[in-house]
Amino acid sequence: MSERLSGLLEPIAAWFRDLGVPEPIVHWGHPLMMGIVVVVMGSVVGLTGWRGRQVVDGAEAAKSRMSHRSIAPLMFLFIALGYTGGVLSLVMQRQPILESPHFWTGSLAILLLAGNAVIAATGFGKNRAALRTVHAYLGSTALCVLFLHAVLGLKLGLAI
Repeated sequence: MSERLSGLLEPIAAWFRDLGVPEPIVHWGHPLMMGIVVVVMGSVVGLTGWRGRQVVDGAEAAKSRMSHRSIAPLMFLFIALGYTGGVLSLVMQRQPILESPHFWTGSLAILLLAGNAVIAATGFGKNRAALRTVHAYLGSTALCVLFLHAVLGLKLGLAI
């Protein structure tokens, strides 16, 4: 399956290889960019989400929820694009895709974040407290998976 997926992506990878992108950028570009997204945006999204739930002052809670609502979709978009770029980077470096725990933690993070997006997009089931709680813990779990993903990515980057 990994070889088939790599074969499907090879024409795109070959196009990028033909651009003459320096090897260090191909090798470390994805981790650098995604590290920024996960650390900066992930931290802000997680903190504003939890702050919106925990702060007693209604105006401050609303401000945190608004920040969370503004940044979280962008973070999800950047992570989804980064996921695609990471897979493509592996193909460009002629590395197997499905054999790495880094690939699987990235896939899990995307699934968790997509589930969270669906919960939010449905208005938390008409603003049900239980779904808001699931959303909070699912998002926190996704961020933890992303930090594990970063550790596994560093290990992978140093191995290839």
